[in-house]
Amino acid sequence: MLQHYNPKNADLQVYVKDRLIHRDEGGVSVFDSVVQGGDAVWEGLRLYKEGILHLSSHLQRMRESAKALSFENVPSDNDVKAAIKMTLEANGMKDETHLRLTLTRGEKVTSGMDPRLNQNGCTLIVLAEWKALVYDNDTGIKVITSTQRRNGPQFLDSKIHHNNLLNNIIAKIQANQANANAAIMLDDHGFISELNDTNVFMLKDGDLVTPHADACLPGISREMVMKEAEGRGIKVAEKNISLSEFYNADFAFGTGTMGQLTPILEADGRTIGNAEGRLLFDKINDSFVQAIPQNCELL
Repeated sequence: MLQHYNPKNADLQVYVKDRLIHRDEGGVSVFDSVVQGGDAVWEGLRLYKEGILHLSSHLQRMRESAKALSFENVPSDNDVKAAIKMTLEANGMKDETHLRLTLTRGEKVTSGMDPRLNQNGCTLIVLAEWKALVYDNDTGIKVITSTQRRNGPQFLDSKIHHNNLLNNIIAKIQANQANANAAIMLDDHGFISELNDTNVFMLKDGDLVTPHADACLPGISREMVMKEAEGRGIKVAEKNISLSEFYNADFAFGTGTMGQLTPILEADGRTIGNAEGRLLFDKINDSFVQAIPQNCELL
């Protein structure tokens, strides 16, 4: 679904490197690695009135992504938290806020691909916006299958939460052209990996099934859903899922920080789900929503 501009975001203060700037100011150097080659990692966070959901897990994943890419002089968790707090306070945000953390390799002394040109440490960007959940979870979404395959670890490991998103963007373009809300992305063996912007689950015969995380990011919301389902006595399995299996699911849904749990009602023109599957999904969704406050962290 198309996100819309929120006038409340007209005068946002954005944190770049070591200071707050107005959203219209140029804060990122043209020599920064994110400009030069998309050389950065990122995290999406959600602020609720109880705090930021799974903040520590997101920061850990950002650290691990930065380590995998050999970033140097990575800011500490306390430094990142201080930058987040400064940004939220400057914008008067206490709820209904989406945060995008971007950590770049930093500025280069001259343009070029070589990381040895980065001699000034990382650049941290904190963008906080007033933003509702990106999908209408009451209505649900329809999806198509993209021809664009999800990256496996033999190419560019999807467990690195990097800024090179063209793989996903091409899939989203195909969904837009098909008047769909999102695109299913397959792995290099033809099994479902995820949607272009969320992890994916299906319900079948009372069990909850999700693809192996071989070619996708094992999302933090994904982990939370699996935990809440198991807490309700629902059997959870990770397995290869073919499109034909997905078409015959009792219910299907996507999961992510920006959308929570989003029903998938149609895939490639086929209606997905039945009444029994919907009832089980509602139970999982209720557990997820009820667990949000206890999984939020205050700064």
